[in-house]
Amino acid sequence: MSIGKYEIFQTVVDLGSLTKASESLNISQSGVSHAISSLEKDLGFSLLIRNKAGIRLTENGERMLLYIREILNLNKKMLQEAGEIKGLEIGTVRVGTFSSVSAVWLPGIVKKFTEQYPHIKVDIKEGRQEEISQWISQGIVDFGFLMLPAADLEIFHLKKDPLYCVIPEAHHLSAETSIKPNALTEEKLILQNSTLTTIRSLLKLRKVSPEISFQLEDEQAVIAMVKSSLGIAILPEIALHHLPEGVKKVPLSDEASISSIGIGSISFKRLPPSAEKFIAASTLWLNEHFA
Repeated sequence: MSIGKYEIFQTVVDLGSLTKASESLNISQSGVSHAISSLEKDLGFSLLIRNKAGIRLTENGERMLLYIREILNLNKKMLQEAGEIKGLEIGTVRVGTFSSVSAVWLPGIVKKFTEQYPHIKVDIKEGRQEEISQWISQGIVDFGFLMLPAADLEIFHLKKDPLYCVIPEAHHLSAETSIKPNALTEEKLILQNSTLTTIRSLLKLRKVSPEISFQLEDEQAVIAMVKSSLGIAILPEIALHHLPEGVKKVPLSDEASISSIGIGSISFKRLPPSAEKFIAASTLWLNEHFA
């Protein structure tokens, strides 16, 4: 069995289509189909179910995919190690991230990284917290930026991020320099899913039970709800990089009003060199700009 067949199989699964895999890999669709059939013949059972709706994995295919991803990741790490031995800085780093990190951190981090390692490609995949954790577990990305805590992953803590109340300027709390959790008792809250657990724990600790009117994924959608006077939001500082007119941020005054951002991986010891270098560059950039 060849690494080439594994790469074709993984690409078909990731893209969900033989045609899309053919275009991505720049080989004929018949070549993709032949590689899959050959791999199935080597293994002795079907890996994919093909129909008009597209393709999906068989139960055996799902089991094999886990090993194939691991083999491909190890092969990538081996080639990068070989490149380093020869004095080359090569490879690809696959990063999972969410919108706030993409907007506030990644432009600076990627610029620093590509200046230092111009021959290492950076692939960025943006999604929700649950998606990023899943991509990490499945080996689709090498690691991901996450709001903490994150279950079932090794975690490298990057930065504590203070929480703010986001309120309409006409709201009676807008004149405050800071807001205590107990001042929110009668308010309607609009929360972001990524920090929902952290904020609920904080409110429970302070024995405060305000109404949670909306739970949304995107921070800009949360802020838009606040602008329409539908409630008060509690968001981490990183999510407040762009506040529209008519909306104000006020620090949440409590020693426990801190969220955390970190990097999650299946195993930091097994990361390819390119991923290790990207994490190091991320840490250095954050120390330079958010010390």
